[in-house]
Amino acid sequence: MQDHGAHLMLELFAMYAAAKLAAEVFTRLRQPAVVGEILAGVAVGPQVLGWVAPSETTHLLSELGVMFLMFGVGLETPPPALLRVGARAAAVAALGVVVPFAAGWALMRLFGETGIQAAFVGAALVATSVGITARVLAELGRLETQTARIILGAAVIDDVLGLLVLAGVSSAASGALDWRALGFTAALALSFVAAVALIAAPALNRAAPGIARLHTPWFAVAVVLLFGLAWAAALIGVAAIIGAFLAGMALAEATGEEHALHQQVRGATELLVPFFLVNIGLQLDLHVFAQTQTLALALALTLVAVLTKLVGCGLGAWGLGWRGVLQIGVGMVPRGEVGIVVAQIGLALGVIGQSLFGAVLFMACATTLIAPPLLRPLYHGGPSR
Repeated sequence: MQDHGAHLMLELFAMYAAAKLAAEVFTRLRQPAVVGEILAGVAVGPQVLGWVAPSETTHLLSELGVMFLMFGVGLETPPPALLRVGARAAAVAALGVVVPFAAGWALMRLFGETGIQAAFVGAALVATSVGITARVLAELGRLETQTARIILGAAVIDDVLGLLVLAGVSSAASGALDWRALGFTAALALSFVAAVALIAAPALNRAAPGIARLHTPWFAVAVVLLFGLAWAAALIGVAAIIGAFLAGMALAEATGEEHALHQQVRGATELLVPFFLVNIGLQLDLHVFAQTQTLALALALTLVAVLTKLVGCGLGAWGLGWRGVLQIGVGMVPRGEVGIVVAQIGLALGVIGQSLFGAVLFMACATTLIAPPLLRPLYHGGPSR
């Protein structure tokens, strides 16, 4: 037991210290800190130094990290601000799902894969890991811009649409497509988002003075709401991070920007988010690229993943100027852990093999690394749209 505890502490030390060291180096090089933190995961992981291996512990810390990250982003996003860009966000999300799925399916068919394998890869390309983009926008102080609001709103809608695509593909892989179940899931997910934004947020705003008189700190109340809505989101099939984001959004107007809760959440985020980023790097398996065909497929998938979000989401943002279009297109590029989860489901169902899984994993990590360096110049010195 003592040896296990010492090993766990060593892993935590290696992950956090490597992440912070790499973040410092990349910041001094005028590059996004998140890129350094993900590469730190590759360095300490099984592929290089072998100090840390993916486990339930690293996965749990990663989940906590991304949930607190999205909760903090939600705190900076009052519901009215998100609702004002609702129509534009819906267009961005819809085209950001259709274009990547169709292109991913076509690419896989070109490589000789079956229809169901092509569909699973298309579903992985649909996903958006907005946690990475949110981290970069927070570093740049651009969370309050119009394009940032559109990206966040589109990510929520994208998650619901991606859920339906994944459910449909998984059902087809099992031999039957249940349209009634898909419709019920869609209605449930949309109702959940609407209930938090339109009912829970105003109710918490009215209850804020009463909550302030409690002996329980605001931070404790916020964490209860965070975990409660994350659980509710997971229960209906939506990603837990969407529930965490909505929890923060519900408290945005109740606490105000200068409230102590914001500082406390920033502290928790600073502690936990590096584990989320390092965990992405830990999962990159370099061995699958020994075969030339797998490497070629991985590179082709990455290229298609980047271009289809740029084109699809960019078309949805048409009319915001070239900089706004590129900000939104690039902001929706990272697939991160969401794309990895889709690939893992396909692997568990026996639909895709290790080589195809490795190619999708490479794409998910590569798009996560590509987006931050592109976002920084797009927002630096430009108008705060």
